[in-house]
Amino acid sequence: MEGQDEVSAREQHFHSQVRESTICFLLFAVLYIVSYFIITRYKRKSDEQEDEDAIVNRISLFLSTFTLAVSAGAVLLLPFSIISNEILLSFPQNYYIQWLNGSLIHGLWNLASLFSNLCLFVLMPFAFFFLESEGFAGLKKGIRARILETLVMLVLLALLILGIVWVASALIDKDAASMESLYDLWEFYLPYLYSCISLMGCLLLLLCTPVGLSRMFTVMGQLLVKPTILEDLDEQIYIITLEEEALQRRLNGLSSSVEYNITELEQELENVKTLKTKLERRKKASAWERNLVYPAVMVLLLIETSISVLLVACNILCLLVDETAMPKGTRGPGIGNASLSAFGFVGAALEIILIFYLMVSSVVGFYSLRFFGNFIPKKDDTTMTKIIGNCVSILVLSSALPVMSRTLGITRFDLLGDFGRFNWLGNFYIVLSYNLLFAIVTTLCLVRKFTSAVREELFKALGARNQIHKAQGTCLDLTHVLEPSPAEPSADQPTPIQQTGNKCLLLQALLQEQD
Repeated sequence: MEGQDEVSAREQHFHSQVRESTICFLLFAVLYIVSYFIITRYKRKSDEQEDEDAIVNRISLFLSTFTLAVSAGAVLLLPFSIISNEILLSFPQNYYIQWLNGSLIHGLWNLASLFSNLCLFVLMPFAFFFLESEGFAGLKKGIRARILETLVMLVLLALLILGIVWVASALIDKDAASMESLYDLWEFYLPYLYSCISLMGCLLLLLCTPVGLSRMFTVMGQLLVKPTILEDLDEQIYIITLEEEALQRRLNGLSSSVEYNITELEQELENVKTLKTKLERRKKASAWERNLVYPAVMVLLLIETSISVLLVACNILCLLVDETAMPKGTRGPGIGNASLSAFGFVGAALEIILIFYLMVSSVVGFYSLRFFGNFIPKKDDTTMTKIIGNCVSILVLSSALPVMSRTLGITRFDLLGDFGRFNWLGNFYIVLSYNLLFAIVTTLCLVRKFTSAVREELFKALGARNQIHKAQGTCLDLTHVLEPSPAEPSADQPTPIQQTGNKCLLLQALLQEQD
């Protein structure tokens, strides 16, 4: 009987491993296909050639697609775990969800951590160096020479990074930077290096997310149709049509030798056509789309942003009074044993919505920063080098998203796998400072966003008032300085003092109107 029980246990373990591997493969296959279509939508078509460069571009494309799929998996990791926990609580004995268990969730977290390290430290550097390689001098040109150069560059990069990590660990902890630790690559260096990358990603999210939260209102305003209040769209379309026709006639009348003027006029004509298309779209939009959708979306964005800031403020209070609020605190009851939200399934759904909202806002904020503005991909006109840079940036942001969500208290779900082993998550001052900075910076960005129009009008009014006062003072100075001419002026020609006085009277009238 004991032998049969042992065989049955081994069979169950084998079947569960096969089931989990199949589910992970299917999920990753779906993410890979979606990522491939996204990258090919932005990839420059002129990069497709028939020589060895085409092979290099194709390999770099596959590696970039793999990285983007891993990034998407890291984004979906925390929402999938939260919803799985609530499903297991609601249907604990359901036959059709027996495949959804804690072992599968832990396996997904471990795979996400493993593939993130693989893409960040191996695949993406290989794709970049392989794309830029030409082969060593003296060797026969070809794929093998480029692969050899790429591998040499990877080895040199690995030695450089390991040296930097060893020096950094020596500065922080002298005992950790011993000769024995040099051989402990898998258990010491890679987790420590990934912890540093995660901290950098969280700092980047701290910079991008508040900017993105305020920028989301502008982006949604550009995508949606705004309400038409005291506007005559027909008149605006008529004026823009006349301007388009005038530019078209000027463009047809210019000779082909004036290249600069032609290029400038073509760009201006393209801008006019874009504006005309937007006006026509606003005119064709239905009444409910103009008057209901836009205000509803703006209110929804404001509610989500306010809830995020409120949760961060509550988390700050919890950090001050409760040690279990730390991201690296005590472990929870486990998956499927208890709900992590006080509002049950509704609270879990709200957490998932906020996590996706923060991720979208961080991406919008990332591309809104001036330093990363050149990284914005363009449809059918993005080089492979820029695609690799975008994939690395998205991977860093997505890998840090679960850590940021847990650190800010957006969710109480415990970080699994290597995500919960970062040493800096146990530092109270780092976690508290991170929460305070996020709340303060987000509030300042929102206040600056909603008061920008009022500030611009105030600056314009103050600027106009100062100009009028300055001109009035100049007129008064001229009145005292100028003296009447000894000659008798004619009746039709006023004296200089009369001219200056008339101008001052006009400026005083303008000042009264301004007041």
